[in-house]
Amino acid sequence: MSDVPGLDGVLGVEHVELTPDRVVVRFTITEHHLQPFGIPHGGIYCAVHESTASVAGQMWLGERGVVVGTNNSTDFIRQAKVGDTITVTATPIHRGRTQQLWHLDSTGVDGKLIAQGQVRLANLDQPIPPETLEKFVGAYRTP
Repeated sequence: MSDVPGLDGVLGVEHVELTPDRVVVRFTITEHHLQPFGIPHGGIYCAVHESTASVAGQMWLGERGVVVGTNNSTDFIRQAKVGDTITVTATPIHRGRTQQLWHLDSTGVDGKLIAQGQVRLANLDQPIPPETLEKFVGAYRTP
């Protein structure tokens, strides 16, 4: 667990770099990330990809609206193991008025690709509730 709110906190995600053009996070595979057969559950990559893209997309969109995920496609390339640290990097493919598309790479400490994906976000034209904005700004400050 980390101090980050929500599922990212439960998964132990640490924010390494936060800009509107690139977000990098890191987490270490633990027993809590495994599926019943003892290997990392693919859903952890999907979840971290979506939240990382959402943070990046929201940082880019700012207070002009709120982003929500509309599609998440993740391919699993190679298996990680307990104790491996995974770095996830989100970079934009497209950022428009109504939607965004982000590319995500999950790599091991050796730089080899573990998983990669794309997350599509919708830019909703609605204000961010003040209490949510306060939590977001506080939680996602660059360390």
